[in-house]
Amino acid sequence: MCGIIAVSGFRDAIQDLYDGLIVLQHRGQDAAGIVTFDDQFHLKKANGMVRDVFHAQSLSRLRGPMGIGHVRYPTAGCSSEFEAQPFFVNSPFGIALAHNGNLTNSKALAHELLHSDFRHLNTTSDSEVLLNVFALALQRQRPIKLKPEHVFRAVRTVHRRCQGSYSAVALIGGQGVLAFRDPFGIRPLAFGKRKYGMKEEYILCSESTCMKPLGYEFVRDLRPGEAIFIDTKNRVHSRICKKGELSPCAFEWVYLAAPDSVIDDVSVYKARLRMGESLAKQIKASGIQIDSVIPIPDSSRAAAAGLADKLKVRYREGFVKNRYIGRTFIMPGQAIRQRSLHFKIHPIELEFIGNNVLLVDDSIVRGNTSRKIVEMAREAGAKKVFFTAASPPITGPCPYGVDIPTTDELIASHHTTEDIRKMIGADALFYAKTEDMVKAIRTGNRRLQHLCTGCFNGRYPTPEITKKLLLELGTSRNVIRSEQNLSSDEEGEAYKAMTLI
Repeated sequence: MCGIIAVSGFRDAIQDLYDGLIVLQHRGQDAAGIVTFDDQFHLKKANGMVRDVFHAQSLSRLRGPMGIGHVRYPTAGCSSEFEAQPFFVNSPFGIALAHNGNLTNSKALAHELLHSDFRHLNTTSDSEVLLNVFALALQRQRPIKLKPEHVFRAVRTVHRRCQGSYSAVALIGGQGVLAFRDPFGIRPLAFGKRKYGMKEEYILCSESTCMKPLGYEFVRDLRPGEAIFIDTKNRVHSRICKKGELSPCAFEWVYLAAPDSVIDDVSVYKARLRMGESLAKQIKASGIQIDSVIPIPDSSRAAAAGLADKLKVRYREGFVKNRYIGRTFIMPGQAIRQRSLHFKIHPIELEFIGNNVLLVDDSIVRGNTSRKIVEMAREAGAKKVFFTAASPPITGPCPYGVDIPTTDELIASHHTTEDIRKMIGADALFYAKTEDMVKAIRTGNRRLQHLCTGCFNGRYPTPEITKKLLLELGTSRNVIRSEQNLSSDEEGEAYKAMTLI
């Protein structure tokens, strides 16, 4: 998962781009980048959080009424500063592109680009592959004057050649801003507008959460297979470049998206409330006695509130999260990482002493963090510690842009619920059912017929996904991890350490 944004208007776009990335920071904390255009491109990108990458001097030189931005969460490629986005090619026109998702045929495309299309790639990032596929398709049309139809033809070529998930924004030098979504709409992409006198300015971004703070009005989500091109006169052109079947990632509502976002007409907050409510029947049937329901901050708060309401049990904040602690996986040594987790999340002991508590998390991926949090609750004085996940067991990898690469790393892929309960040290463990999770999301939009639930039940929407391909993708990712000296457990801690803001 990554965060992308594009702005087109009549003033310098940099303030909107910078502020928008700050709001989208929860989608990626490894690197950030912005490129703008007036009569030339202006680019700044580096590893780090948005506030660390950009300073007054760099912001002042990023001039122009059009621009795009990106915050990175690495899944394909590595986390080198050279792989920070946006990427840039100088022909045709000069094109910069930022991408959220994961190309499942990136390796084959990279080989074709190098040996058949004679285009050099500087990185292992699938986003650079996506950019070159688009640039080549545009260049082969040899447009003397670029028209929207040229752009849409190039996007059709992207749809034909690229497999997997991709929501992307691009800046074409002296021509306009482009955004497009894959034919299954796996990753989100929203469109908004803002009045500027008698004219309108536009924004395209991963989530609607960043629109209102910037003064934009949410218009709609891009449809699957749709492209929107905004020319230099700020005229909007849209086209369905390939008809598809909307199958957005269910994990956006479980964990990835900000709670105040609306994705494909479904409120993230309301969906999480319903996920919590759906768990109540299981827990009532178990006969356990609960004194309080406590969320593990931050993304499980809504689910915990919904569950507490249905159970008619008090909701309490029992953990405090320190937002200023860095990601634990970069710290040397397991002992230091464990100590760091105690700094990052620590209990309010009054809420645990002598109580039977039900801890609510959005999901259990590898189980390491869950075990440590159960230990914290016991150390704080809890009499009994029950644990529930607002999503079903994660049993399969994600090939579409969430770093869940191999089944070996997923605790639920080779252990029963009872096994996991013992491993994390809980007195009882409950998971949501897949059908309940899907219903919780679809209740917000009955027209949403399909969801990507591959990591829960193996049902992936794109036809190329096979067990063999999933193994290849996982193996490739593990090789890159090994080269960076990151173990699977360390990556797992990194995954659960990501903070929603």
